[in-house]
Amino acid sequence: MMKKQTGFTLIEFMVAMGITLVALAATMIAFKDATNTNQSVTLKSDLSDNLRAGVNLLEQDLIQVGTGIPTGGIPVPYTPGPATCLGSGGAPINRPNLTGSLTFPVCNVSLNAVEPGWQLGPPITSPDSTPGARTDLITMLYADNTLALNSRMINEPAIGANPGCPAGSITNNGQTVKFDSTCILFSPTGVQINSGDLIMFTNAQGNAIQEVTSVSGQTLNFASGDGLNLNARTDPQGTMFQLENTTLVAGNLVPNGTFPPTTATRIWMITYYLDNVTDPLHVRLIRRINWNPGQPVGETIENLQFKYNFVDGVTNPSGQPSIPTGQSESLIRSVDVILGARSTNAWGQTHKYLRSNFMTQVSLRSMAYVNRYK
Repeated sequence: MMKKQTGFTLIEFMVAMGITLVALAATMIAFKDATNTNQSVTLKSDLSDNLRAGVNLLEQDLIQVGTGIPTGGIPVPYTPGPATCLGSGGAPINRPNLTGSLTFPVCNVSLNAVEPGWQLGPPITSPDSTPGARTDLITMLYADNTLALNSRMINEPAIGANPGCPAGSITNNGQTVKFDSTCILFSPTGVQINSGDLIMFTNAQGNAIQEVTSVSGQTLNFASGDGLNLNARTDPQGTMFQLENTTLVAGNLVPNGTFPPTTATRIWMITYYLDNVTDPLHVRLIRRINWNPGQPVGETIENLQFKYNFVDGVTNPSGQPSIPTGQSESLIRSVDVILGARSTNAWGQTHKYLRSNFMTQVSLRSMAYVNRYK
């Protein structure tokens, strides 16, 4: 006789398969939710890192703004015009930016510690922005306080037992400046100066600024045609000619080609703007030093705006996007920074981007404190 075979019936098998599929589906949903959560956390972390990196650098530079900069800014080559303001040789000073076709305000006779750039950047790309609205840029100046370039005078005279700096010299019109190695030693063991650096010269006659075009040993050259258009020779204001000693000729004081004791200070010109050209899908925050190529300090940035707070002792206008009538850059005491960013990739089933904004106010320390006894 045949023995009875034990096993599952078709109904039992189908029930077991159904339970298995339900458990597997629940597991897959939980895994997908965990993956989405992990992706969200990663994107939010990257988004915060981008904002924090950009804002931290902006804050550090803004805190330094105005350090070592003369009140009212550093004079630049300037020729007054009968109807309009003219810059060096009739052309204004070039301003670092994304496209390379921007200049500082043509009526500025000096480089200010802070120069607003309202709506001079690329368009705002955040979805809730006003159509046609543009981002801002900002340019700021401060002296390099880590470099002992101004520890001695370039042409320091001999006084008593002090031999001075006899090998230091400034040629007529300031195109070539040589530093005495016994006073200020250049790299590799001392001071390091590179092409593109900005040098402010100061003596009893005032201040002037030039851009280094080449370095040879202890000698700095400031040839005409520099990127910023600062190395002018013929303008009646803001050039090295105005720092020379003068001689009375036919009743007029004329520069005689020699310089009184003069010091040099390296100046940082820092410009922030957005770059939507290099990678249009991931707009970058750029920090640019002098006329050198800019360096990205934040990615997938959608908005960059600044508001300026003035103290004039009367109206004290605040939250201004540019310089109001009757005010000047030297009256800016704090800056509001608005930075917006999105995630690098879309997230979730909706394939939408994560977004975040950051706002802060930075006090310009070197411009906010005034020496009442000066």
